[in-house]
Amino acid sequence: MTDDWLSATRSSYDTDASGYAEKVCGLLDEMPYLRASLTLFAELAQGAGGPVADVGCGTGYVTGYLHDAGMDVFGIDLSPEMIAIARRDHPDLRFEVGTMTGLDLADDSVAGMVAFWSVIHVPDDAMPGVCDEFRRVLRPQGVLLVGFHVGDETRHTSEGHTGRPINVDSHHRPPSRVRGWLRDAGFTIEAELVLRPDEDVPGAVIFARNHA
Repeated sequence: MTDDWLSATRSSYDTDASGYAEKVCGLLDEMPYLRASLTLFAELAQGAGGPVADVGCGTGYVTGYLHDAGMDVFGIDLSPEMIAIARRDHPDLRFEVGTMTGLDLADDSVAGMVAFWSVIHVPDDAMPGVCDEFRRVLRPQGVLLVGFHVGDETRHTSEGHTGRPINVDSHHRPPSRVRGWLRDAGFTIEAELVLRPDEDVPGAVIFARNHA
């Protein structure tokens, strides 16, 4: 990994893995719209047939949710420490260390892919390549679900949930920009949902399909 942002993001999540795990514990229980989005994704991806990748899976809480929904799902994350927690908390599931900028997956090998608030650390100039990778590994008719912060700024974080120093940027983007990258990569946009639009940092999820 030669990109500075990749190294900084990996190191930051290695440092803050235990604090992040505490933060997201039970998160989906409190967010019905996110649960509904994942449930819908599971239904759509099952129709495509085949395994599903949770890219940027962190501690595996989304991977676990999709598994409970009946999916053949595995997780990939940049941080070895996050993967260690995911394997500890979900010992029956498969987790691998990897990066979405160069997925160690064969072409057309997955029926669905989730990137749940994991592209927020990818700079704008790297996003087209990431979207190309997503499309490369998705089978024809495969489904992609992307979640991200809405806005038009980059916020830097220098202190993690444990109080230890980290060095990570989070990119907040208008949905139109994310839609544009996905369309340029060859995806068809099927749905979009903006979450908590009246809050300081809304969220959004986009459903896209590889119609190749």
